[in-house]
Formats: sequence, structure tokens, C-alpha cells
Amino acid sequence: MAVKKVRKLKFVGKLVIVIFIAILGLGILCLSSFFFCDKEVKKEKIKKVVEKEKYPKESSFKLFMVGDALIHSAIYEDAELDDGSYDFKPMLELIKPISSSYDIAYYNQETILGGRDLGFSNYPMFNSPDEVGDAFIDAGFNLVSLATNHTMDKGERGVIHSVDYWSNKEDVVWDGQRTSWEERNKTRIYECNGIKYAFFSYTTWTNGLETPSGKEYLNNVYSPEKAKNDIDKVRDKVDIIIVAMHWGTEYSFDVSSSQREIADYLSSLGVGLIIGAHPHVVEPVEYINDGKTFVIYSLGNFISDQVGVERLTGLAMEVTINKVETKDGVSVTVDSPKAELLYTSSSYGGKRNFKVYPYSKLNNSILPNYENYYNEYKGIVTAYYPELTFGLSGS
Repeated sequence: MAVKKVRKLKFVGKLVIVIFIAILGLGILCLSSFFFCDKEVKKEKIKKVVEKEKYPKESSFKLFMVGDALIHSAIYEDAELDDGSYDFKPMLELIKPISSSYDIAYYNQETILGGRDLGFSNYPMFNSPDEVGDAFIDAGFNLVSLATNHTMDKGERGVIHSVDYWSNKEDVVWDGQRTSWEERNKTRIYECNGIKYAFFSYTTWTNGLETPSGKEYLNNVYSPEKAKNDIDKVRDKVDIIIVAMHWGTEYSFDVSSSQREIADYLSSLGVGLIIGAHPHVVEPVEYINDGKTFVIYSLGNFISDQVGVERLTGLAMEVTINKVETKDGVSVTVDSPKAELLYTSSSYGGKRNFKVYPYSKLNNSILPNYENYYNEYKGIVTAYYPELTFGLSGS
């Protein structure tokens, strides 16, 4: 009995040792695995942190700009089809390959799209067919200024139709007309290629056609207080603020003291780009406030039937909005401005065949002495910024 008991104890002892060794081995394996896995996890986390903190981070978008769509009766009559509809697209066919190549393309809708029911009309109280907007959208234009001295030409009904038209166009940013205070005061922030921007449209002129009392939202008439209130709401939420200004003196190549005063004030509020309209002729461009703001005082007419080469010549501009993030902060600049002159051509008698040409595509049969005009208007545009490059990257 004693021998059996000893053997049993020896067996149990050996079993305990085996179990202990197995547990110890398993523990060592798990522990090493734990440290190995933990090491790998740490490596992965460090890798992600390094990738996350990789600077500088850069993004950009290219913006194309043209001036006024001033639709006289001769233009919409030329665009009318047999069924009573309108087609303005052929007038823009030489511009579309350029404008559609940019991230954002801007124009000023000078004459209101007030609706067929109010009757289409000419100067001095304009009303233009909706198909004007259709043609510009088809050509890639997706940023539109609507506050002008002709906004109230067809009264409140015209503005309501215009706002309804633009509200139903997807991916088009517009400002300058609204149909309620709620819509007027809403904060709107847009984004392109990771860059957030705000866009405002103001006019300093109304042709004496004031908005009804209490409905000043119909036409965004400029005041320093209004601009400050609008800009204060978005300044810390966006990378750049763009303002379209309907200002200046009609048919003047010179920049007025009022334009300079407004430009300086908007720049002090943090506006990075100011796009000017109303003079119907080109005016200079320049950087102000130590390069913080780029100002285009007047793009002139994009398409019109006004008399005189100076009023049929407009300016196309291109800028690149660059955003650079570093460990020390974010910098957003308006860079690489480029320009091209445009000309609205038409014939006389019968169908006028209105068409907008880049000056680079003109010849003396389309516009006699076009090279002299080119040099003259180029000189005006570059008066304050001689280093401006002519020739668009999108052309």
C-alpha cells in the first residue's frame, strides 16, 4: 500500500510540474504576443500621427470672371426661335471652352430675369428671358451677382421670378436678391476643393427705383453697416470672402474716390476679392492693403448692344485661390491674376449674329484696328498693376 501511495504522489507531482510548465509557457507566449502586438499598435499610431501632422497642406481653386450680361432687345430678338423660345448659347460658344474649364466661373446678370408674363423689355427698364441664365449655366458659369441698378425694373414680381429661377438651379451660387428677411439674413457658406468661401453681392445704384418699405431684401443695396454685419457673421467660418460690387461711374475708365473708399473698407473687414461692375467699360485692377485684397474695379460689359468699341469691350479675369496650412496657422491668398479682353461682335440689318470673342480670336474683318484697341484697353487695365499677365490658362 505504501509503495502504491508513493507512486501515486510521484505521478501527481509530475503532472503538476507538467501543468505548471504548460501554464508558464502559455503565459510567456501570451505576454510576448501582448508586448509584440502593443509595439505594433504603437508603431501604427505613431505612423498615423506623423502622417496627420505632415505640413504644409495645400489646396486651391481657379476662379474665372466676366462682366455684365446687358441684354438689349436686339440681343434677345436675335436669340428668338420660331416656337417663341430663346437660345443664347451660340453667342457664348467661343467662351464656353474657356469658362467651363474653371472650378468656379462668375458673371454679373445686369438685367433681371423677371419672367415672360411681365413682358421682355429694353432700356431703360429691362426684362430678359430665363434662357439667358440657361446659356450661362450651360457655359459653366456657377457664381452669379444679381444686385444691380436694374434689379427693380419690373418691381417685386420681377425679383420674385428671378429668385425662383435661380433657386431652382443646382450647384449655382448667387446673391443680391431675396424674397424675405429670413432668406436675406441666412448665413451661407460654400466650399470648393476644400476651401470654404462666402459670397455677397451689393449695389450702390438703384436708378431711383427704391424697394418697397420693409422689403429692402429685394435688392441688396450697399451700406457700410450692412456689409459689416454680413461679413462679421462669416469671417471666422470661411477661408475667403468674395464681394461683387455694383459701383463707380458709368463709362468712366477712372476709379472714383467712392470705389476706393468702399474697397479699402471691405478689405479692412477681411474681404479677399472684390469684383466690380456698373461702369460698362473696363477699369484697372490692383492689390490693396499690402496684397491682402485683389480688386477688379470694373470688368465692363460681357455682352451688350451698346454703342462704341469701349462699351463692347469687356475684361475676363482669372485668379487662383490658394490655401496653405502650416503648424503656425492657415494662409489664404488670391494669386496669379491673368486677363483677356473680350469683344461683342454683331452685324447690322436682319439677323445680327451677336457673338462674344476673345481679342485673341479677332481679326480686322471682325473689328478693324483691333490691335490698337487691345493695346489701349490693356493699358487701362494694367495702370495700377503693370505686371498683370495677359493670356488665360483656360484658353
